[in-house]
Amino acid sequence: MQPLHIILLIIGYFSVLIFISYITGKSADNKTFFKANNSSPWYLVAFGMIGASLSGVTFISVPGWVEAQNMSYFQMVLGYIVGYAVIGLILLPLYYKLNLTSIYTYLEDRFGKYTYKTGASFFLLSRTIGAAFRLFLVANVLQVILFDAYGIPFWITVSITILLIWLYTFKGGIKTIVWTDTLQTLFMLIAVGVCIYTISSEMKIENLFDYISNNKRSKTFFFDDINAGNYFWKQFFSGALIAIVMTGLDQDMMQKNLTCRNLKDAQKNMFWFTIVLVIVNFFFLALGVLLTDYAQANSINAHKDELFPIIATSGKLGLATALFFLLGLIAAAYSSADSALTSLTTSYSIDIIELDKKNITAYKKQKIRKKVHIIFSIILIITILIFKYFIADESVIANIFKAAGYTYGPLLGLYSFGLFTKLKVKDKMVPAICIVAPILTFIISYNSLYLMNFDFGFFVLALNGFLTFLGLYLFKRK
Repeated sequence: MQPLHIILLIIGYFSVLIFISYITGKSADNKTFFKANNSSPWYLVAFGMIGASLSGVTFISVPGWVEAQNMSYFQMVLGYIVGYAVIGLILLPLYYKLNLTSIYTYLEDRFGKYTYKTGASFFLLSRTIGAAFRLFLVANVLQVILFDAYGIPFWITVSITILLIWLYTFKGGIKTIVWTDTLQTLFMLIAVGVCIYTISSEMKIENLFDYISNNKRSKTFFFDDINAGNYFWKQFFSGALIAIVMTGLDQDMMQKNLTCRNLKDAQKNMFWFTIVLVIVNFFFLALGVLLTDYAQANSINAHKDELFPIIATSGKLGLATALFFLLGLIAAAYSSADSALTSLTTSYSIDIIELDKKNITAYKKQKIRKKVHIIFSIILIITILIFKYFIADESVIANIFKAAGYTYGPLLGLYSFGLFTKLKVKDKMVPAICIVAPILTFIISYNSLYLMNFDFGFFVLALNGFLTFLGLYLFKRK
């Protein structure tokens, strides 16, 4: 695949997104940017959320996961079903009843301003880290297959990546994203289908399902060792909690749901989204089995996050496969990153500086929101560069879920305490509780592994949420 092919693909792809942005951004104001005027069709939201949930991380890291962990990731995917049921039956009715723009406003109503600001701050931290992990993966691939050939440094690659997102989101915001994410999800799923077909054909596989089911790497359920990180119940419950916090307690994902016309539409969206997401994740894992076997059969030295990119762009599977891989990767990454940038702008504007409560003109509010949008674009660039040079040392998906355990844990504790108890807390103590809980989680998790050989794995999220809940109870208000 020549650099010229990649450049033409990127130009064509973003021309389409910018055109959609132009159409959807006409006469857009802050209400359009934040909530799409509550006019989004539920089926478009559901389909677009698939791409945003999967992202470039799933596109690359989940297939790479299979090499070392078989199909154990599917244990977490099954847990997602429980988590999404909680979102549809408990959280969405609450959010629609309160008519929220930012879901963290609930914390102010329930506990007070300190809790509200703490919850929003943990989201900003969580989503910034998560979006940086995802965008790093794509920028890294683009660097290897395109920008290195022209001697362009990584920081410029990252800046271009963020600039392109800013270009098509700065005006229409979430209204634009509902439509662009639908298109990007379609591209991503087509790309996966093409890659599975070409590799299956190259390996002369007649029945894909028989091949996967009889493959030693298709082992999915692990009940043998309770101390292991891939023990079924750890991953299943971790998956349920991760779905709740990374979707239901995440302004990024809930902002799309809150653009639906009413609660019934939002719940239909969540129901169909769950079904399709489980199926799509299975095919990603099946692709991982194919890629791992193909690499071994052809003596290709590629592992983890390098596996899919190296095989797809090697030329052995044809130019079409390479181009579809790149199209799918870009689509998966940007469908996640664009909504992240928009939700960060929304949360900071509504929760931190309380833009909606300022007694200024609508024009000035729009101007402030646009400045916030630019600031978070710069923050994402800086965070990606930090991840590139100081943190990236293993599979990106593992890093994302580890980070989620520490940054989303306090949100899990706050909402659990708010929803399942009627107790009040000492509001001013909440920031300290939410800082101490992740620190204690790390200490307990680290020592349990080295002293008792018990790996919490992604279950640190549950531990963190429990410690936050316990701290809130200890400082309840009489």
